[in-house]
Amino acid sequence: MSLKTALCAATALTVMGTTAAIAETITIATVNNGDMIRMQGLTDDFTAKTGHEVEWVTLEENVLRQRVTTDISAKGGSFDIMTIGMYETPIWAKNGWLVSLDDLPAEYDVDDILPAMRGGLSYEGTLYAAPFYGESSMIMYRTDLMEAAGMEMPDAPTWDFVAEAARAMTDKDNEIYGICLRGKAGWGENMAFLTATANAFGARWFDEDWKPQFDSEAWSNTLNFYIDLMNDAGPPGASNNGFNENLSLFQQGKCGMWIDATVAASFVTNPNDSTVADKVGFALAPDTGLGKRSNWLWAWALAIPAGTQKEAAAKEFIQWATSKEYIELVAENEGWANVPPGARTSLYENENYKEVPFAQMTLDSILSADPNNPTVDPVPYVGVQFAAIPEFAGIANQVGQEFSSALAGQQTADEALAKAQALTTDEMEAAGY
Repeated sequence: MSLKTALCAATALTVMGTTAAIAETITIATVNNGDMIRMQGLTDDFTAKTGHEVEWVTLEENVLRQRVTTDISAKGGSFDIMTIGMYETPIWAKNGWLVSLDDLPAEYDVDDILPAMRGGLSYEGTLYAAPFYGESSMIMYRTDLMEAAGMEMPDAPTWDFVAEAARAMTDKDNEIYGICLRGKAGWGENMAFLTATANAFGARWFDEDWKPQFDSEAWSNTLNFYIDLMNDAGPPGASNNGFNENLSLFQQGKCGMWIDATVAASFVTNPNDSTVADKVGFALAPDTGLGKRSNWLWAWALAIPAGTQKEAAAKEFIQWATSKEYIELVAENEGWANVPPGARTSLYENENYKEVPFAQMTLDSILSADPNNPTVDPVPYVGVQFAAIPEFAGIANQVGQEFSSALAGQQTADEALAKAQALTTDEMEAAGY
């Protein structure tokens, strides 16, 4: 232990209203997205203020979900903080697997958290995870390629317009693909995108009696439209592409359009990372005229597993990483465009942030997503790009494999849908629905 750490351990330190009597080393599992990587780079600020050290376990999205789910359900105790989302939080809180965050100090200002985020990260009115950032999804597009195609992107386009523009912008000989969309299998990868898209096409996972709906015309329209569009205007190997792969393609100038998480806006407009930073426009996720758009609602959030021996230090970290002060810290170091978006109302009232070109479109997208009424026809579940039931993740991972296989040309869309219908029916019946 260094002299500095020893002195910190011997002194009661106060951070944002919380007193810790001893310095700890806490272990945090997180996803390998850009905002989390940036947070790791700023952790010295937290250590300087508290004396607590942080060990990071940084994982690809699908792997993270598997690791933290296995660990918390088996009471493995590997982590003091887990990065989870709106799907897991209420389910795990109901199981008693998470520490409640109902005792955060007044200056943390819980009421400043956007209602959509706070609601999705609560169980029975109590907050169990604090949003590091919140997101919806939207269209990010190349303004120069759109202009060259002789088209103009509306603020709220239809899927027909997007498909026409994607095909017009495609120049495969020069490795420019009109549209990049998730194809990598996973409930939070291709199925997040396809479930949100299906909402716009009038599809749903289950009817009001919990009967799977993959044999519906609406799902057939969704999946066939997606696969045809990707075959015509998407990059090769799309069935292996998730968020990070498509981000890289867009930053390299190889995508005319990318429909994905609003949080990506800061990465595609950052001239240090993106070759097209000055040629990016934004629009709402597309619809088909049925009243629902194809945007999702999500928060990557920090939660404390029940049973950790370092609850006090873990709460101090969550207060630090999800506070107004952290946003100011990032702005000071990286600029306002790179602060974690979508979590706090005050950010969207900040005059500096209002000047960020994608700020308003991000907020509009978040506010337009309705997890309580996500589909055209009524459904018994809550959730926009997921159904908030414990069985969903396992089922959707299997369905995602079938849909990814269809995108790769290993089976037809209709074959994939038939398998999805059969496996979902079996799983739901086995679960007692």
